[in-house]
Amino acid sequence: MAQADGPDRALQGQEHLTTTSEQGRFCVARCTCGWRGPARRARSQARTDAEGHAVGA
Repeated sequence: MAQADGPDRALQGQEHLTTTSEQGRFCVARCTCGWRGPARRARSQARTDAEGHAVGA
């Protein structure tokens, strides 16, 4: 049986580490898994998006 290669195999068991970054007037949450949240004007909302992703992942 062939082994699965690609992103799914590489990310199994990997912890989701989120960060936020500013892009002009907006703040965006990102994760080490490749997930990216919507651009938000409020940093607090971007952090909430990141927390929600980490919990739901």
